[in-house]
Amino acid sequence: MDVVNRKDVPSFITKDTCEIREIMSPVNSTIERQSLAEATLAPGRSTVLHIHETVEEIYYIMSGEGVMFIEGEERDVFAGDAIANLPGKRHKITNTGDEPLVFLCICTPRYTHEDTVLIEE
Repeated sequence: MDVVNRKDVPSFITKDTCEIREIMSPVNSTIERQSLAEATLAPGRSTVLHIHETVEEIYYIMSGEGVMFIEGEERDVFAGDAIANLPGKRHKITNTGDEPLVFLCICTPRYTHEDTVLIEE
């Protein structure tokens, strides 16, 4: 049985400039094809507009509020919202609140820097 606690996983900055903790992935468990990470964006910060070439991703907002942009559509997002990010779709998220925006990222296959392509705005 694999059990990984968030506090035991160091954070790092993704290619799109978000701070994440990859809580469970093929790197630290027997999981083979997906990853679960906790992402944090400070107030006023955004990720860089980007696509994932192969990764299908779900964002689940744990706390805070923001605006999600996917392929020309913007939507306010709040705690309890889940957002689908499909491969090849340009997306970014912005923290519009006064507290950190914290969300889970579920990726299949697992997140890698190599699968992230930054888009100039």
